[in-house]
Amino acid sequence: MKVLVVDIGGSHVKILLGGQTEPRRAPSGPRMSPASMVQKVRALAKGWDFDVISIGYPGPVRDGAPVGEPPNLGKGWVGFDYAGAFGKPVKLINDAAMQALGSYDKGKMLFLGLGTGLGSTLIVDGVVVPMELGHLPYRRSTFEEHVGEQALERNGKKKWRERVFDVVARLSAALLPDEVVLGGGNVRMLKELPPLCRAGDNANAFKGGFRLWAGAARRTTGRKRA
Repeated sequence: MKVLVVDIGGSHVKILLGGQTEPRRAPSGPRMSPASMVQKVRALAKGWDFDVISIGYPGPVRDGAPVGEPPNLGKGWVGFDYAGAFGKPVKLINDAAMQALGSYDKGKMLFLGLGTGLGSTLIVDGVVVPMELGHLPYRRSTFEEHVGEQALERNGKKKWRERVFDVVARLSAALLPDEVVLGGGNVRMLKELPPLCRAGDNANAFKGGFRLWAGAARRTTGRKRA
């Protein structure tokens, strides 16, 4: 079975076919609707044959479907028929959860994605629990407001790094993970990592997408087991 993984981001949509080594990408942005995403993916995947699709979605997901519109893209994602539009079986998962799944090794792992916002997922003994920790209150706003892309641009690297260390410490104290994986594009902005942390890699999103169809993930009471 050939799996095509689609990683949807605020600035780009990236795809990778199992067996290939180089992802293909196209711009996304605030005007991209799910229909235009499908068109972009079809164009990017020209020459690739695939049987099923994994989609990493930049928003909240429940029971394999979006339950909230992505803040950095166009409208119409909730209720869209992804399998029908592609004409292929589709598994859709939150983008942070997909990268977390590709990063997971064992035990209890907290994944925090430092990107446009703050993605978050907890995996406990193989059970993937997508979360929205970035929206929790913190310093008169939210965690996301202090460690997201806008905070980095607004406050500079030094203050942003201090906030990342503080946020990781607070969430680690609350959730008691065995390790924390820091993923997302902005992890490269850290000079050093907080305690019990290891750096993830955006390429792990593709690895997670392949795991969805490889028998390495299955539904368990509405969740997925790695």
